[in-house]
Parts: sequence; C-alpha cells; structure tokens
Amino acid sequence: MHKDTPHSTAAALLPLVGGAANVTSVAHCMTRLRLGLADRTRVADAALRALPGVLGVVEDGDSYQVVLGPGVVGRVTEAFEALLAAGGGDAADTPVGAADAPAGPVDGGSGSADALADPPGTPCGTADALALRGAALKARQKRRNATPLKTALRRVANIFVPLIPALIGCGIVAGIAGLLTNLGWLPGITPALAALSSAFMALIAVFVGHNTAKEFGGTPVLGGAVAAVVVYPGVAKVTAFGAALAPGQGGVLGALAAALLGCQVEKWCRARLPGTLDVLLTPTLTVLVSGLVTLYVLMYAAGEVATAIGTAADWLLTTTGALAGLILGGLFLPLVMLGLHQALIPIHTTLIEQQGHTVLLPILAMAGAGQVGAAAAVYVRLRHDTTLRTTIRSALPAGLLGVGEPLIYGVSLPLGRPFLTACVGGAAGGAFVGLFAMLGTGVGATAIGPSGWALFPLLAGGGGWAVTAGVYGGGLLTGYVVGFAATYFFGLSDGGDRAVCDSGEHEPRPADRPGPRPASPR
Repeated sequence: MHKDTPHSTAAALLPLVGGAANVTSVAHCMTRLRLGLADRTRVADAALRALPGVLGVVEDGDSYQVVLGPGVVGRVTEAFEALLAAGGGDAADTPVGAADAPAGPVDGGSGSADALADPPGTPCGTADALALRGAALKARQKRRNATPLKTALRRVANIFVPLIPALIGCGIVAGIAGLLTNLGWLPGITPALAALSSAFMALIAVFVGHNTAKEFGGTPVLGGAVAAVVVYPGVAKVTAFGAALAPGQGGVLGALAAALLGCQVEKWCRARLPGTLDVLLTPTLTVLVSGLVTLYVLMYAAGEVATAIGTAADWLLTTTGALAGLILGGLFLPLVMLGLHQALIPIHTTLIEQQGHTVLLPILAMAGAGQVGAAAAVYVRLRHDTTLRTTIRSALPAGLLGVGEPLIYGVSLPLGRPFLTACVGGAAGGAFVGLFAMLGTGVGATAIGPSGWALFPLLAGGGGWAVTAGVYGGGLLTGYVVGFAATYFFGLSDGGDRAVCDSGEHEPRPADRPGPRPASPR
C-alpha cells in the first residue's frame, strides 16, 4: 500500500483549505495542524475529512485545526510551511470544486447548524451522516465558546502549548535518569542526564514570559527579560512582605503575571513617548516598572497561589482520591467540549515545576480510555454499518494513543448516548487511579500532552515505575471495560444494532423495516 509522505499530505491539504492565499497563520501542537484562515467558506470540508492521514477536524475560536496525530503533525506542518513559502507549490490557490464540498459551511462556518441535519431518507447511522451531525454539534459549541472567559483561556493555552515538546523531551530524559539511578547503572552519566532534564524547568519562566508577550502584543524578548527575574538566584537578597524571596518563587504563574504587566507597561509607553525617546525609554521602563512590581508583589502572591495549588492537589487525592478521580475522569470530556480544559494547563505546569510531575493528568487521561471502550462497543453493536465500523477501525489506534477527536466527533458525540457512557468509563478509570492515590500509590506524569498508551514513558510515582505503570494500566483497562459495558448495554437504542437518531424524521433503514433482513444493508 502506498504510504503518504508529509509533503504529499501537505500538498493535498493546501488546496482543500482554500490555497496559500487563504492561509493567514500556521502552527501545530501535539496532534493538530492549526491554521488561521482568511475565508472559512473556501474550505472543502468533505474532501478534507476524507483525505488519507486526516484523523479529524476541530474548530476552536478562529483556529481551524486538522488532526494528524503525534509525530506526523510536525513533519506535515514543516512541509505545509514550505509550500506556503513557495507560493503554494503545485497546489492551486482555489478550493476543491463545490461537488467535493458540502453545500455551505460544515464545520462552524456562518451557516446554520440546523441546515446540517440529515436530509430526509438519510440513514441515521452512516459515517457521513454522523460526520455531518458531529460538525453541527461543533458549530453550536463554537458559538457557545465565544465568551471572554473562554477566549482568555485559549490565549493562556497558546502560551503553554509551544512548551509541550520540551516538557516531553525533558520528562523522558528525567525518567531514564531516575531508572538508571534506581538500578545503579552508569553512575558517570546519570548526573549529566539529570542536568539535561532539569535545565529547561529551571528556566521555564523565561519561556513563559517570552510566549506571553508574543501572545498579548508585547515584545517577546522584553517579556522574557521581565519574567527572568523570577528564576534569577540574586532575588534571594530581596525581602518582600518581611521574608526573603526564593529563586523560582511563584514559578510559571509569577512569570505569566510579570509578562502580562510588562505588556501593559510597554503599550502605555509606546502610545505616549515620541519616537526618539521610545527606543530608549520604553524597554527601560518596561523592565524597571514590571520588574520591581514582580519582585515586591507578584512573586510573593504567585508563590502563595502555586503553593496552594500543590497542597490542594495532594489533599484532594490522598483524602478523597476515589471520589475525586471519579469526578475528574467523568467530567473531563465535557470540560473539553466547553473549552474549560485549557485552564488546567498552567495548573499542570505548576505541579510539574513544584513536584516534578502532575498527579492530575493520569486521572484525566482515563476519559480517553472510556472513549475507546465506548467506540469498541459501538463497533460490536452496529454490525450492519460497515462505513461506521471502518471509521472506528481507523480511529481506534489514535484513540489508544490519546488522540480522541476522531472518535469523539465522528462516533460518540453525534450518536449522543455513547458520549455519556464514555464519560462513565472515564469516571471508573479515574476512580481506580484515585483509589490507589488514597492508598499511597500515586501516579503522576512528568510532562503534559501525551495521553493513553503514549503516557507510559512519562509516568512517575513514589512506588517506582513498574508499580506506577501497573496502576495506570489498571486504570486504562477499567476505563476500557466500563466504557464498553456501559455503551453496549445502555448507550444505544433498544433496537440493538440501530444508531441513535436525533429525531424520528429519517426513514428507517432496510435492516430496521419489518420483514426479512437483507444480507447487506448497502
């Protein structure tokens, strides 16, 4: 079978998103190619979703996101940017013809979500119908997410998402160093590995400041300069609120606040100072004013908040672990749908900075396990629906690795009840991991981003990697089994192998009509 290369995938994507002239920005995270588009209606959604290698499409605010999966997305993004730099390469700067695209915007454009309902006579369980229904749900959710709070959360997420590759790399190196230390192997190299894994975390405040200024319209290097004071060793000689400061006090939260303040000071200066003075006084006042406020106010305040976050997370799991795990694991998928999960990114980063790992991510990852179990149950129950089963088969490997968008938007969410039963599976897996935290065997992750099976190399815990991996694996297995069972018995209609429809306006499929059942519904 022909294997698509990053360049061929990028070349196929470019005309489907309207060509080079329609792309205003390009970025990527762990799994998604994130595009800014000048005209959303020029996107050929149907053809793009059918493109080999595309696992799904998600719209978040002004960003059009193509899910490609971990590893692949970085190479495709590089090839995509190269095509843009070359003026589009061989790809035409026009979208695929209207015959290849659905009538009107499908995924959150200006069209009404009601227009995306299945036409009369459309089989309600087909993969195409489910894709349209999922697109309509995303369009409605996008409109609900267009609030100042959620917009602010997305901007905060944009600060931390670019840091994830470094967090992953350093986390894996830290895991290797810890394993070698526990085994007593290669004592000459373990200090070097420890230094490599710790250096980024020691200076992460600088990168947070740089990204904050970039996101909020300031000069990135000034944001980094203001935030650098948080980790400078010399702050130990500074006293605030009657106590000496400690290098790193306030962590990423202090760096974030310092850079935000720096942006405001910089903008104020540039709006009032003449050009001849702006080049000298603006950077000076930005560093001076923001730096002093950071030293005497923000570091102390952010330090108290960071300490409270760590204390609360520890108390939550050691005291109410099973209940906390059940709630967190069960509610994470709805949080994703509401766009509120982005508020967890600085919390994860703070915990990693403080404790070396975040105890929340392994519990939240159980939501993906419930999703996989639910999709497997749909696959078993809907035996007649070959196209939907094909969709599930292609999306399950990504789901096992923590990339859940294709299963969510292509299967469980459009069907309705399977999304809820997937949450039940996630709650069960979260309760399993939380229970062991109560018993003293906590599970943490040294980085954020990966989930599912991909999180195993990043696990950390007091009981050693093998015990920690066993607990995490047990949680995944619990999520799979409970998500499967809940969906199999309660997630589908009483008709057994019939998909759940949004309304009764669709004609019944041949397999559901009275009389002998045909050998194949299609």
